[in-house]
Amino acid sequence: MSDEKLPILLVPDPRLRLKCRPVGEGDGDAVRALAPRMLATMYAAPGIGLAAPQVGSDLRLFVLDCGGKDTPEPMVLVNPEIIAESKERGLREEGCLSLPGLYADVERPQRIKIRWRELDGTRKEMEADGLLGVCMQHEMDHLNGVLFVDHLSALKRNMMLRKLAKELKNKARDAEGG
Repeated sequence: MSDEKLPILLVPDPRLRLKCRPVGEGDGDAVRALAPRMLATMYAAPGIGLAAPQVGSDLRLFVLDCGGKDTPEPMVLVNPEIIAESKERGLREEGCLSLPGLYADVERPQRIKIRWRELDGTRKEMEADGLLGVCMQHEMDHLNGVLFVDHLSALKRNMMLRKLAKELKNKARDAEGG
């Protein structure tokens, strides 16, 4: 298995807006090859979650690790689905590797119940809240072509996206020596 890092797609790449297809029986080798590379990419970024569309894949798969440096808890979720969510909602600041440097408070359900398959095909289910619950919901959004800024008002979202576009344009210009 390769720990080779993958390029992370940045907004406005249209692949970030596509709905991912379920992982099927014929996708096993591709998923087993992709998952460790996604984890390596996420750790190097550094981030706590990364969804397949962020690295150009259309598979319903994401990786995350909310355990911290001293107690890593890497997870690979294949064909995840949120099967229940609490009525109680909470605000938490979110950022995204595909929108570097942008952060905003996003309102989401405080608790979720999620089901997925592991790389070996084992079916898993758990309840999650706090940082883990938010991270799972954020990565699920990616699998459906939704970005965290889509949960903001149009005015705030447009201001943030314009700021990012300007920063990326300046970085590209500086890299060209202009």
